[in-house]
Amino acid sequence: MSNALAIAHVTQALALLIETNLPPDIDIAVKVEPRKPPADPPTEPTITVFLYQVTPNTSQRNTDLPTRAADGTLVRRAAAPLDLHYLISAYGEEAELVGQRLIGSVVRTLHEIPVLPKDIIELAGERAHLSGSNLAEAAQRVRFTPTVMDIDETSKLWGMLHQTPYTLSVVYQAALVFIDGREVPVPGKPVERHEVRVLPFGAPGAPVPPKLPEAGERPALGSGGAEPPAESGSAEPPESGREADTTVVKAAPAKAPDKGPVKAAAKAPAKAAAKAPARGRRSATAKKAAAKSSAEETKDAGGRAGGAEDTEN
Repeated sequence: MSNALAIAHVTQALALLIETNLPPDIDIAVKVEPRKPPADPPTEPTITVFLYQVTPNTSQRNTDLPTRAADGTLVRRAAAPLDLHYLISAYGEEAELVGQRLIGSVVRTLHEIPVLPKDIIELAGERAHLSGSNLAEAAQRVRFTPTVMDIDETSKLWGMLHQTPYTLSVVYQAALVFIDGREVPVPGKPVERHEVRVLPFGAPGAPVPPKLPEAGERPALGSGGAEPPAESGSAEPPESGREADTTVVKAAPAKAPDKGPVKAAAKAPAKAAAKAPARGRRSATAKKAAAKSSAEETKDAGGRAGGAEDTEN
């Protein structure tokens, strides 16, 4: 958490971080200024750190409201989370590629040290115009991340800088910067008394140990122990002086059988009964035909026997 000087403090600390990490790659004198790119390009080696936009941080937008207790006292002050967008430009002799060498040093520094160090913050806070800033006490450290911009976005950005010629630049985003409200929250009450006691069971003031069930006694339900299941085929009568556990089990309603199989079963005997008389009639007719045939054969045999006797006589 920090006060209203946090934005200017981060800009000054960023310029100081770049300046202190130029050597040994850059062995020439370089000016690092927290300002807008000039309309007239400087002839000496120069790096400008320009804060061109401040936006609310989307990930912490819902945590910016103050927190109050039930009696209305402030517990946590309001805080505005912000992201800072920087345009870092380099100027120098084009024949010696000074601007490109400076941009390379800036990229290396912010890639190697992406989080703003506390010693740089404290050193930047020694400036007269930043006296009273408490950015060094903030729990959230500022982190720099490079921003990718295409040709259209770059042209729009430089188009906002009236009559300023384009030069080689890089864009970085600084997150996360909090700006606190002015109201001071009520500090929490300190711990009035530290007391830690270790007492064995049975000592005065010690908790009562749980009662264990006796041998042959079932533990009561709800006392932490599960009741053992009763053996199948055996039922013990409840002991005297203790109410027997009664469990009521509701039988599920019987499901109506399907009518299809019943009708099929009812039709099967009827078909069998209808086929049975037909078989009986066929068997009776066959018997009559067999009896008639046997009677005719007997009659023929008797006639042949009588004719033989007349021949012999």
